[in-house]
Amino acid sequence: MDASACMKSLLLAAAQYRAAKSPAHAALLQRSLEVISGLKLTRLFASNQILPSECLSCLVELIEDPNISPCLILSVITLLSQLVLDKETREALQNTYNLTSVLAGVVHRSSTNPNDPVLLQSIQLLQRLTYNVRVFHASTNTDELILFLMRHIQSTEDELTIPCLGLMANLCRHNLSVQAHIKSLNDVKGFYRTLISFLAHSSLTMVVFALSILSSLTLNEEVGEKLFHARNIHQTFQLIFNILVNGDGTLTRKYSVDLLMDLLKNPKIADYLTRYEHFTSCLNQVLGLLNGRDPDSSTKVLELLLAFCSVTELRHVVRQTILEPSGVPVSGSTRFTARSKPSEPSIVLVHWLNQPLEGSENCCFLALELFKEIFEDVIDTGNSTSAERFVDLLLPVLLDHLQLPEQNLDELLAKRNCERMVKVIDVMLMLCGDDTMKMHASKALTASRCTSLIEHQFTCSGIDVGFGTKVVDSELCKLAADVILKTLDLMSRLKQLVPSMEVSFYKILQDQRLITPLALALTSDHREQVQAGLRILFEAAPLPDFPAIVLGESIAANNAYRQQETEHAPKKIHMQSSITSVMSMKCSTSYPSNDDATTSNIQELIQKLQSGLEMKEPITDVRMSDIMDVYEQKLAALASKETRLQDLLEAKALALAQADRLIAQYRCQRVQAESEARTLAAMLKDAERKNEELDVLLKAQQVESERAQNDIEQLFQHNRKLQTVAEEYEILKRSSIDLLQKHESTERQYKDLQITCNSLNKQAEAMKKLNESLKQQNDKTVAQLMETEDHRKELLKQLQDRESKISSFQQKIKLLEEKLKARQKEKTDMEETIDILRKELSKTEQARKELSIKASSLEVQKSQLEGRLEEKEAIVKLQQEELSKHSHMIAMIHSLSGGKLNAETVNLSL
Repeated sequence: MDASACMKSLLLAAAQYRAAKSPAHAALLQRSLEVISGLKLTRLFASNQILPSECLSCLVELIEDPNISPCLILSVITLLSQLVLDKETREALQNTYNLTSVLAGVVHRSSTNPNDPVLLQSIQLLQRLTYNVRVFHASTNTDELILFLMRHIQSTEDELTIPCLGLMANLCRHNLSVQAHIKSLNDVKGFYRTLISFLAHSSLTMVVFALSILSSLTLNEEVGEKLFHARNIHQTFQLIFNILVNGDGTLTRKYSVDLLMDLLKNPKIADYLTRYEHFTSCLNQVLGLLNGRDPDSSTKVLELLLAFCSVTELRHVVRQTILEPSGVPVSGSTRFTARSKPSEPSIVLVHWLNQPLEGSENCCFLALELFKEIFEDVIDTGNSTSAERFVDLLLPVLLDHLQLPEQNLDELLAKRNCERMVKVIDVMLMLCGDDTMKMHASKALTASRCTSLIEHQFTCSGIDVGFGTKVVDSELCKLAADVILKTLDLMSRLKQLVPSMEVSFYKILQDQRLITPLALALTSDHREQVQAGLRILFEAAPLPDFPAIVLGESIAANNAYRQQETEHAPKKIHMQSSITSVMSMKCSTSYPSNDDATTSNIQELIQKLQSGLEMKEPITDVRMSDIMDVYEQKLAALASKETRLQDLLEAKALALAQADRLIAQYRCQRVQAESEARTLAAMLKDAERKNEELDVLLKAQQVESERAQNDIEQLFQHNRKLQTVAEEYEILKRSSIDLLQKHESTERQYKDLQITCNSLNKQAEAMKKLNESLKQQNDKTVAQLMETEDHRKELLKQLQDRESKISSFQQKIKLLEEKLKARQKEKTDMEETIDILRKELSKTEQARKELSIKASSLEVQKSQLEGRLEEKEAIVKLQQEELSKHSHMIAMIHSLSGGKLNAETVNLSL
């Protein structure tokens, strides 16, 4: 089901419900509201089409009806809460449909039951609707709403307390009439005491709401002097920064930023903040909030930084913190929670500068304004060396924003693109104020980029349309003209530094199409645009081909067009005078009659004073001073009343402008309705012709009507089943949407996994090749191991043979020892020699054991086996020589003992 069909079904269901408030119609309307809410048509309602406008009017009428069921009111408020997220829709609901007064009436009707969910939802919607918006105090139900909020804030704390505080903060902010009304109430002191008690609350949201209300109501009064005194102001700063950094969410952060910005408008408090000793550490914490991904929070933080830059001393600190970051320790008195180490503030600001145009937030524009303030402070302080690194980082990003779009943008995105270009060029112009930064800008900027940018604005923004037409006054055309003039101003400053820039500059000055933006600038209401236009005119006037006559005609045409617009002023003045008379009548009825008496008494005093001065009557100085005191007091009272009446007059003037917008909207709707009426007339003729054809068929169908009735009863039953199926279909449709989203996420995961799988396949092929090479190396190593194993077995057999020989030699040595013991007395002088021989034999045994251990370790040390075996053979040869020596010595011993043992039989061999 498309959006238009859903809207038509909603209008039809609402009309049926208003005609007869039956449960069936209520269920049908409830279902239509749920369908509209599920489609999320926020941008469609922001358009000026008839069908969305009628739907918005229908929704407002539904909640305005006191006889509607609470369930339907909740559904309508839920849908409106979804719609007010869009800025244009929110402005339309407030200005065109007067939703604030309607919701105030809902709150007034539901105030008897504080537990009613309609009351909570209405107050929360009012809080979103009135944020940063001035509410007219003279509108309907505003006084009742203020009284209810004050009573509930002073009552026992519940779930309504925080929304009531937030709504009261919205109503009081920048609204003198609401502030005066609250101050005139009887229990305002008790209200102040309740708000002051909330400053010690555990919820930071309640604290910031209460502090915001107190600052709006008491900043210039005695209570405010005590609350924001020099003794307490540092604690207040600490509290606000603590809420800003450690707040419960984006909403709390928004209100804390607004509160601090309102306080900075007071010169005394701004001076206190410049002397706040922990401001630098708090500023580092605030800059750390830009590392988050929430554009709403970042927007408010950037607004706060711009508010700091409005104070010269604070701007120095902001510039030093952004351009010269250093590890500033957080003071213990600030009591901020520990956070992860953030990026450099300059890099984070460049990140927010790169946000796309499609976003509804203004982070990009605020970041550019902050850069302009920073560079202005750099130029004022003469500290351009500290900004060189940041300029090199920022210039490529700025030039990227000056590139032409690859495709045509719609009107909204084109306006935002032009606004961003204007602010980018402002930053570039600010860089040209310093010679060092100007050289950096001249190296990055080219003449072709400037000429292509100007040519694009000439061709795509409608500037080359004939002068004097209404398109010249369009907002997009004015922005494009501003881009052209600022680009020319930038070219004039860099024409001596950039190659071919001077030629391109003077060529554009002689272009006929430059007349329209130049005339717009010279007839503008803004001082900067007029000055820029005059600078370009002074450059272009001496040129021979400059069309000065055409420029004069264009300026005259623009002035004539403005004169046509001012012709409607008498009508508006007449209407405003009628409104003023009505307001004066209301004021005369609302104020006591003694005001008129007071005015007449003052006039009498003035007349007496004048007549007394003319007649030069002798009046004492005391009498004259008394008269002057009374005169001054009455004039002060009249001045305060005049300011109140002026506020009421402004409110009525804005209401008149709203009525003008409604009239224009109704005229547009009337034209579209007439076109639809013509199409409906043509359709009616076709329907009459078809009706005549169907009349013939009707007679034949009358016979079948009886059978059709039976079929209709069956169809009714089938229709009931279809309704149940339709409900099931709605449920399945919602589940299918969820499954679709899951499927899209799964597809994205599948693509990522496919990429990783391809990379893993490549790695697997490389591993296969590596495995084959390792297999070949392994086969070679196995063959070498087999050869080494065979060699080891042979050596093992040789060792076993030699061990057997050594054992036989040991037996022979034992026999010789027995013989030596028998002849011990004769061999006393040879005992020492025999001991030495025994030690050598033990060494030989130890060497044999080491050889067996080394033989067992040959399996591990296969690569070094041959070398070690050669060493062992050398050791064995040495042992053979020693054994031969031992055999000779034994033979000598035998000969000395008188035996005739042959030396050859005694020779030992391994």
